[in-house]
Amino acid sequence: MSLAFYSWGESELVLLIVCSAIIDFSSGLIIETGRKKLGLYLSLIFNIGILLYFKYADFTFTNLAAFLSNFNISIEDATRFSDVILPLGISFYTFQTMSYTIDVYRGHVKADRNFINFATYVTLFPQLIAGPIVRYKDVESELKSRKTTVPLFTEGIERFIIGLAKKMLIANNCAFLADGIFNMPTGEMSSFLAFLGVLAYSFQIYFDFSGYSDMAIGLGKMLGFNFPENFNYPYISKSIREFWRRWHMTLSHWFRDYVYISLGGNKKSNLRTYINLFIVFFVTGLWHGASWTFIIWGMIHGLFIIIERIGFDKTLKKLPKIITHLYLLFIVSLSWVFFRSESISDAFIYLKAMFSFNVQTNTEFLYFYCSKETFVVLLLAVLFSTPLHKKINQFIVLQFKNNLNIYHGLRYSCLLFLFIISCIYISIDSYNPFIYFRF
Repeated sequence: MSLAFYSWGESELVLLIVCSAIIDFSSGLIIETGRKKLGLYLSLIFNIGILLYFKYADFTFTNLAAFLSNFNISIEDATRFSDVILPLGISFYTFQTMSYTIDVYRGHVKADRNFINFATYVTLFPQLIAGPIVRYKDVESELKSRKTTVPLFTEGIERFIIGLAKKMLIANNCAFLADGIFNMPTGEMSSFLAFLGVLAYSFQIYFDFSGYSDMAIGLGKMLGFNFPENFNYPYISKSIREFWRRWHMTLSHWFRDYVYISLGGNKKSNLRTYINLFIVFFVTGLWHGASWTFIIWGMIHGLFIIIERIGFDKTLKKLPKIITHLYLLFIVSLSWVFFRSESISDAFIYLKAMFSFNVQTNTEFLYFYCSKETFVVLLLAVLFSTPLHKKINQFIVLQFKNNLNIYHGLRYSCLLFLFIISCIYISIDSYNPFIYFRF
């Protein structure tokens, strides 16, 4: 059924994910026969190879053509070779399968000898398209013996509805505001609008991606799988290092365990540690997209993590929490400008607008985009991007401690209301895919 789901969107490209499953299943068995390096290299070469071709060939040849054009050398015919479609979920399923063969190589897991089980792991539809990145050891026992229960299924439905509401009610409304501001003519953009646009995009990408993760985790629970959490309120962080312990956690853990540690981690000199971090965040940016804007976004985070490791983290610990929190939000917001912009020049134009201190705001724009609905959505975004809503929920539970049936009735009524409102938004909204479908 997962293959049917994938075929619905990608037709013949389903053969690519099937080949990935066959290659990595075989690689695991080869590793266990004692030919460890052969099995590992087979998996890495295949997965990195298809990732490089399908995702980065166009980027590579375009930049090469631009460089050679300075010497009046043309490679137009070669660029036709790189004109390919990006398969859905390739960034995620290649990382999953590589983590499996590396773990088998390191002796962390045993090779699966049941191809149906392993292929199910590779193609598992709830998180196939945009994560979270699930490691084989996380679902190994559930692939062989799943247990579906009414409480787990109920929890899954609840998590799915919350994720759907995050996407349809918060992320899409924030996208409406962010797209409007980022697409404005530069001369009409005040500093206030520029900062408001970054704020809206910061909430859009968080609720869009965490919403998808919630839906995937919820679907997994309905089917008897417990996928790892992917977000832990990243915007309450007080440093870039903490941010990456809370943002897209399955990806940051993947790069830590399979790239950073493989490069030597922090076991060697400080200089080597900083080089390793620089490489990791260069690759992190590149993983998100074949564009220099994503690379710069990753390098900004890598640079500040290095600065914090050098000693700035000690300074941050001495500062008031509000100052360190503002520092984190400022750096992350600036980096989102590159992540959102189509080109480096567009990013710098936008940054210039942010710090131009132009106070003349387009009132017609504000009237059209900044409605009461948008204002309410931004307030909800602030509330649900922090654990404050959990404390509010705990307070409500205490009020109904003598009659929890009323509490549960209200809770399920709210969930049903969220689901209905989300469905209404789906029916009247234009197609607005998840941001991470691009990657």
